[in-house]
Amino acid sequence: MKVIITDGGRAAAGYQGKAGDCVARSIAIISGRPYQEVYTALAHIMATMPKTKRRKKAGVQSAANGVYTKSKLFKDYMASLGFVWTPTMQIGSGCKVHLADGELPPGRLIVSVSKHYTAVIDGVIHDAHDPQRADSFWFEPDRGQELKPNQGRNRNGVWTKIGGRCVYGYWRKP
Repeated sequence: MKVIITDGGRAAAGYQGKAGDCVARSIAIISGRPYQEVYTALAHIMATMPKTKRRKKAGVQSAANGVYTKSKLFKDYMASLGFVWTPTMQIGSGCKVHLADGELPPGRLIVSVSKHYTAVIDGVIHDAHDPQRADSFWFEPDRGQELKPNQGRNRNGVWTKIGGRCVYGYWRKP
């Protein structure tokens, strides 16, 4: 996929240096809201979230080092912005959708991949870095079947390029 490097308005909001603010950045890019507005809302969510063994960063007014996106508070915030969650992977189902050309629907998406959120607009990634991983391949016996654009033949059979990083799901406006 093509990548456009952007900070989503972070520098314009007065922030410097690197941060783990991918959730704030991707929401700002896709929603069109100012980065500072999104960051402040997420920081408030993190501050009001109870601290647990798994949520060690909770209780701190910051969205710079990650946001617990599985929490009810975060899901309610996304719903208040008009976003709906679409899961692309279930427990035990294996990866069905990858961060790769043609595997995501068109439109403005906030995409969840392993330990990262990224913005995708009509098949183009908008992020502070390239979140893609190397492609992987699936092999099956060659039965003379017609090949798709992401397939080829070699002595091992028919290979299918299945992309790299697995997409867990995405937020989009209906």
